[in-house]
Amino acid sequence: MNVANNKDCYGCGICAIACPLHIITMHHNEDGFYEPKVDLNKCINCGLCTSVCSFNDTRLYDIGSNKILSYASWSKNEENRSKSSSGGVVYSIARQLIDDGYKICAVKYNVDKRRAEHFIASSPEELEASIGSKYIQSYTLDGLTSINGSEKYVIIGTPCMIDSVRRLINIKRQEERFLLIDFFCHGVPSSILWNKYVDVQEASIGPIKEVSWRHSDKGWHDSLKMHLVADEIYNGGLSQNDIFYQLFLGDYCLGKACYKKCKFKMQNTSADIRVGDLWGKTYSKYKDGVSGVLLITEKGKEIFLSIQDLFSKEESIDVVMEGQMHKSPSCPLVRSYLLKIMKWGGSNFKKERFIIKIDTMLKKIVKLLFNPCVVIRNRFIK
Repeated sequence: MNVANNKDCYGCGICAIACPLHIITMHHNEDGFYEPKVDLNKCINCGLCTSVCSFNDTRLYDIGSNKILSYASWSKNEENRSKSSSGGVVYSIARQLIDDGYKICAVKYNVDKRRAEHFIASSPEELEASIGSKYIQSYTLDGLTSINGSEKYVIIGTPCMIDSVRRLINIKRQEERFLLIDFFCHGVPSSILWNKYVDVQEASIGPIKEVSWRHSDKGWHDSLKMHLVADEIYNGGLSQNDIFYQLFLGDYCLGKACYKKCKFKMQNTSADIRVGDLWGKTYSKYKDGVSGVLLITEKGKEIFLSIQDLFSKEESIDVVMEGQMHKSPSCPLVRSYLLKIMKWGGSNFKKERFIIKIDTMLKKIVKLLFNPCVVIRNRFIK
C-alpha cells in the first residue's frame, strides 16, 4: 500500500506531497533519475501515495470527454516572445493570472545545485526565472510543498507530473483552485549526463552563471542551442553537434519510464491546457516562435481565450500535431553502457561520441538489411 517498490518511475514527487506523515523523500537512482524512498518503519499503509501515482495506472486520469480546441498562438509582446522557447504562451498566461490573484508553480534553474526545480512565483519579477525550457528533470518538492490550502495556483509541469497532480487535487476536492498546464514532452535526460556536461563545460569556460537551453539568435527554428554564460560564452546546439543535444534528442539517456510507460503523447493529457512548439510545414516560415495550444477542459478554454497579451488563431488539431512525437522512443541498446561511461567521468565525451557514431552506423546497416528496396530507391531519388 505504498510506493516503496516503485522503480524507474516518473519521479514527479507527488507521492511525497500526498503523504500525510511526510515520510517519502525523492532521491536519484543509479541511472540519475528521481525515485521515491519511503520510511517503512513509519508507514501506516494509508494508500494515498499509490492513489495519486500516475505511474501505477496504465490509464490517463479521466477528466471527462471534452471537445479539444486547437490553436496557433504567440505573445503580442515581442520581448516576451523572444525570451521564450517558442511563442511565449505559458508566460503570457501566467503573467495575466498573477494579476488575477493566482500564484504560479513553475520551474527555474538553480545554478548552485545544478538542477531544475519547481518554485512559487507571486509577482511578475519572480516569474521571470521561469522563462524558457529546462531540458532536465525537475525537483518538485520545494515548490509543491509551498502550496497552501486557500489560494489559487497555476501548476506547470511534465504530463506525467500533471496527471498525478490532477489525481491529488481531485482527492482533496480542490480542483476549482488550480489551472494545470503541461506540454508536448520528449522525455527527460539523466542527471548523470547533465552533471558531466557541466563539468566538461566549466573546465573550458569557467563557473557557469546562467543557462539557457533554447537560444534563438538565428531564429526560432534553429533555437535548439545551449547558451552558457561563464567567464566565456558558450553557444552550441544540435546542428553544431553539441553532445548534450546529441544524447538527449537522440534518446540515448532518457528515463526508463519515458520509453516504456509514457501514455501522454499527442493529445493524451490530464491538463487543462497543453502547449508546445508548433513545428511543421504550416508555420515553417515564421522565425519568431509559434506555440501550438490544445485546450482540453472548459476551464482551460475560458482562461486561455481571456488572455489579452496573446494573438491566437484556431487551427486544426492536425496542424498543431505537426512535428510532435506520435509515440514513445525506443530504448537504445547502448543506453546502459553510455550511462556507465558518463558515471566514470573523464574530461570529455570522446567515448560517448564514438558510441553514438557506431550506433548510428549499425542502425543504417540494419535498415539496409531489413528494407533494402526502400533504401536503394531513396538513394536514386536523391
